[in-house]
Amino acid sequence: QVQLVESGGGFVQAGDSLRLSCAASGRTFGMGWFRQAQGKEREIVAAINWSGRSTYYADSVKGRFTISRDNAKNTVYLQMNSLKPEDTAVYYCAARLTNLIAVKDYEYEYWGQGTQVTVSS
Repeated sequence: QVQLVESGGGFVQAGDSLRLSCAASGRTFGMGWFRQAQGKEREIVAAINWSGRSTYYADSVKGRFTISRDNAKNTVYLQMNSLKPEDTAVYYCAARLTNLIAVKDYEYEYWGQGTQVTVSS
């Protein structure tokens, strides 16, 4: 069983930056960040494989968000720049035990508790 703990969320102004962190209690392979805005379905934000050489970004965040990982620390990061009010959501970290990039939530075995990101205009 792998536990995931997110941190780094908060309340910011449009145009600001935040960095989310997700610490895993054990080794994971593919990891992803999802978000769920109030009244909407959960959606993929970004995903990364174990080596970090393969990444995926949703169109809505390309060029603004960067996913990365430090395997020595079992931690994945999401650097979010140029934040917009539409980025407001609960952000979830997810992990899977296979090394392929995955963009569907059902492809992940483990989930964090979520961290709130609120972007004010």
